[in-house]
Amino acid sequence: MTAVVSVRRADITTMSVDAIVNAANESLLGGGGVDGAIHRAAGPGLQDECETLHGCATGSAKITGAYALPARHVIHAVGPVWHGGDRGEQLALASAYQAAIALAHEHGCRSVAFPCISTGIYGYPKALAAEVAVRAVGRALASAPSVEEVTFCVVDDENLALYRGILSR
Repeated sequence: MTAVVSVRRADITTMSVDAIVNAANESLLGGGGVDGAIHRAAGPGLQDECETLHGCATGSAKITGAYALPARHVIHAVGPVWHGGDRGEQLALASAYQAAIALAHEHGCRSVAFPCISTGIYGYPKALAAEVAVRAVGRALASAPSVEEVTFCVVDDENLALYRGILSR
C-alpha cells in the first residue's frame, strides 16, 4: 500500500492525527514559531516530558506524548539552521524528516502531519526546504509501511503553492 501524501493549510496544533511533528530546537524545551505553539497548546506535561529527553541532535528526532493536543504523539524533529547551503544543511534536513517517519512507524502511527521544518527563524529557503521535505518523506515511507497518510501542514499561501507544485509532479 502506498501512503497518501498531501498538503493542507491548517494550524498543526489542531490536527487529529496519530503524530504531529514539531520543528524543534536541540534543547526540545520550546521556542518560537511552531515549536512554541505546540508547547503552549499541549500544556505543561509536554515540557515536563521533554526535560527528561536531554535534547536532540540536529537531523534527529524524539517522540513524546501529545498531552492536550488532539494528536496521540508529538515527534520533535530538529532541522538545521541555514548557513547558505554549504554546511550539510540539505542532509541534516532530510535526516530530520526521515527520522520522524521512522519514529512514527516504530510507534504504529498511521497518520503524520509535518510543519515546514527549518523555514522560520532557522532561515532555510522555503522552496529548497519543500523539495528536500517531499523527497525525504518519500524515501522514508518505503521503509515505514505502517504510515498510511502524511500531511504537510502549512500556514501560508507561498508554502501551499510550493508543496502543491512538488506533489503534482
